[in-house]
Amino acid sequence: MRLARIVFIHIGFLLLPILTVFAKEQAAVTELSVEGERREAMIVPPSKRTEKPVPVILVFHGHGGTIESVERYDFQKYWPEAVIVYPQGLPTVTGRDPEGKQPGWQQKVAASNDRDIKFVDAILRHLRERYRVDDARVFATGHSNGGVFTYLLGMVRSNVFAAIAPSAAVAGGLWADNDAKPIPVMHIAGRNDNVVPFENQQKTLEAVCRRNACETKGIPWATAGDLTGTLYPSKAGASVVSVVHPGSHKYPENAIELIVRFFKERVSPG
Repeated sequence: MRLARIVFIHIGFLLLPILTVFAKEQAAVTELSVEGERREAMIVPPSKRTEKPVPVILVFHGHGGTIESVERYDFQKYWPEAVIVYPQGLPTVTGRDPEGKQPGWQQKVAASNDRDIKFVDAILRHLRERYRVDDARVFATGHSNGGVFTYLLGMVRSNVFAAIAPSAAVAGGLWADNDAKPIPVMHIAGRNDNVVPFENQQKTLEAVCRRNACETKGIPWATAGDLTGTLYPSKAGASVVSVVHPGSHKYPENAIELIVRFFKERVSPG
């Protein structure tokens, strides 16, 4: 919320106070040009005013999704000081969409000329022009294909993101083989996922824990509704939280509360 301010206008010998009220900044779809290509992202400004630098959460939809399909995720309910960004993907070839008719995100380094990684870079540059962004509190989360891209960002931009939270996704072999620094990860998986098999997600989780030098035995962490997180502490300062639920590929309710809590704890005493 922008504050009201008093403006004095000199008329003859009088100074007349005029109250100028600035309306609350509204969420809006922002267009960015990335190497000549038009890209869009919904930017939701903080709903609570703060004098401190603001945290940022990027939220990536799944394959076939849109800004509108993830905009309903109310991250600001749990972090009103944060800027929430819902980027829009472009038509992307996947195993389930070999003709690339539905919007999504690149799944490998150098795919589609790294168009989506460059898009994320452009979004963050744009945000830093508008807000005092807290570079220690920039996060990413995504579901399904958006979760795969979130894992990719955790590898190629490990110096940018403080933590990531993929859902219903796999990381691929690159997570274990790259030289990026370990970063904290929350992984959300459904045991009855009919799109991304649970056993494949388990292999990803195991690879991430090895990469992050985590302890092999998890400890109870936090609960939100019917979801419970298990924490695997890391000797490298990059703890991993596993949230396994009995559901399918659908994004689970109460996940947002746990994701925000996880993000907050990665940069402040837990």
